[in-house]
Amino acid sequence: MKALLKLTPICVIAGLMLSGMDILLAAPLSFMYSVIIAMIVDRYKFQDCLDAALDNLKHFLIVFLILQAAYAVAECFMATGVAAAVINMSLAAGLNAKVLAVVALLVTSVLSIATGTSWGTFAACAPIFLWLNHIVGGNIALTVGAIAGGSCFGDNIGLISDTTIVSSGIQQVEIIRRVRHQGVWSLLCLVTSAVVFYFIGVALGLPSTSGQAADAIAQIPKEVWAALAEERPSAVTLLELVKQGVPYYMVIPLIIVLATAVKGYSTLICLGSGIISSLVFGFAAGTVTSVTEFLDLVYTGFSDAGGWSIAMMLWVGAFGGVMRLMNAFDPIALLITRLVSKVRHLIFANGILCLIGNAALSDEMAQIVTIGPIIKNITEENVVGSKEDMYTLALRNATLSDAMGVLGSQLVPWHCYMGFFIGISVSVYPLAEALSVGDIIMHNYLAWIAVGSMLVLTFTGWDRFIPLFKLPAEPQVYLKSEAAKYEKK
Repeated sequence: MKALLKLTPICVIAGLMLSGMDILLAAPLSFMYSVIIAMIVDRYKFQDCLDAALDNLKHFLIVFLILQAAYAVAECFMATGVAAAVINMSLAAGLNAKVLAVVALLVTSVLSIATGTSWGTFAACAPIFLWLNHIVGGNIALTVGAIAGGSCFGDNIGLISDTTIVSSGIQQVEIIRRVRHQGVWSLLCLVTSAVVFYFIGVALGLPSTSGQAADAIAQIPKEVWAALAEERPSAVTLLELVKQGVPYYMVIPLIIVLATAVKGYSTLICLGSGIISSLVFGFAAGTVTSVTEFLDLVYTGFSDAGGWSIAMMLWVGAFGGVMRLMNAFDPIALLITRLVSKVRHLIFANGILCLIGNAALSDEMAQIVTIGPIIKNITEENVVGSKEDMYTLALRNATLSDAMGVLGSQLVPWHCYMGFFIGISVSVYPLAEALSVGDIIMHNYLAWIAVGSMLVLTFTGWDRFIPLFKLPAEPQVYLKSEAAKYEKK
C-alpha cells in the first residue's frame, strides 16, 4: 500500500497534464503533493524534502545556461538570415514533384538543427513546400509527412533543441557526447527515409513539372501571412528573408557550430560561436544593422527560455528529487527487472515506457521530464558496470527519452503535435482541409524508421554494427538480479 501511495504523485502530474493543464502549473502542484506524501508515508520532515529537491536541482544549473544560449542562437539564426540561406541554397535549382518530399525532408531536418525548434521549422517551411507542392502537382500527404518528420529531426539531435538539452540534463550526460553517440544512427535514419520518400514519389507516378520557391511564396495569400504572424512571428521573418534573398555565406555560422561540435568543444562554446559568427556575417550581409538590434535578439532568446522552460524545469527537478528521496519508482523498477534478464532488454523496456508515457501525456516534454527520472533511476539502481559503461547507458536513455518523445509523437494520433501540424497546414494552404492525421502518420517515414530501428537495435544488440552506438553487454555490465551468474567468473 505504501509503495502505491508513493507512485500517486506520478498519477497526479499525468492527470493534470491530461486535463489540459500546462506543466508549468502541474509540476509545482505535483511537487507539493509529493512532499505531503513523503511526510506522511516515510515521516520525512519538510526540510528533508526541500534538501532533496535542491540537491537534485544542482545538476540542472549547466542545463539552464545551455538552454538560454540555445534559445538565443535560434533567435539569431532565424533573424539574421542563417536559416533563410539554408532554404534558398536547397531550393535554388528548382524542384519537381518526384523529389519535392525528399528536399522538404532534408531542408527541414537541417533547419530544425539550426534553429532548435520543430514547431518553428514546420510553421516556416509549410507555406513554401505546400504551395510548391501545389505548383508542381505533388502529393500533399507525402509532402506534409516529410515536413513533419524533418521538423522533428533536429529536436532529437540538435545542440540547441530544448528537448535534447532537457533529456540530456535529466540523465546527466554532456550534450556533445550524446550527439556523438547517436549521430551515425540519426544520419542513417535520415538517409534511409530520404530514399523511401523518393521511391514512394516515383511509385505514385508524380509528374516532373518544376517549380521555384519564389513562385510559391508569391502565391501565399495575405490571410496566410496574417495567420502566421499570429501563430509564429519568427516564421514570417524567415519567409521575408527567403523572399528577399540573403548571401549564401550566411550558412557559415551553422557550419561553425556543427564543426565545433564535431571537434568536441563544450556546448556553450559551440553555441557562443554561433551567436558571434551570426553577428559578424549578419553585418556583412546587411541583415544586422546595429549591435543594439542584435543584442535585442539575444535578449529575446534569453527571455523566451526563462519565461517557460527554465521555470518548468525547476519545478520538475524539485519534484524528481522528492520522488527519489522516497524511492517511489522501486515498484516500476521491480516489475521491469522481473521481466528482463539482460541490460539491453532493460534499456529496451525503458524505451517502451517512454513511448507509453508520451502517448498517455500527449506531450513530448511532459514525457521527458516525467518518465526521464524514472528510467534513470531504474538503470542506476539495477545495473552493475564501470563508470564509463554506466555513462553509455545514460546516453542511450537520453536518446531514447528524446526520440520516443519527439519522433514517437509523430505516430500518436491524439498527440498535440498532430493538432499543430493540421492547424498550420490548413492555415497556410486552405486546400489541405481534406488532410487527416492518419495521412500524416502514414507518410511520416522518418518517424517510423527512427522509432522502430531504435527499439529493434537496442533489443537485439545489432546496434554494435553502427559506429559509436553500441551498448555495453554482459559481462561488462549486468543486472543485479543476475549478479550470482557473473560475479563467479
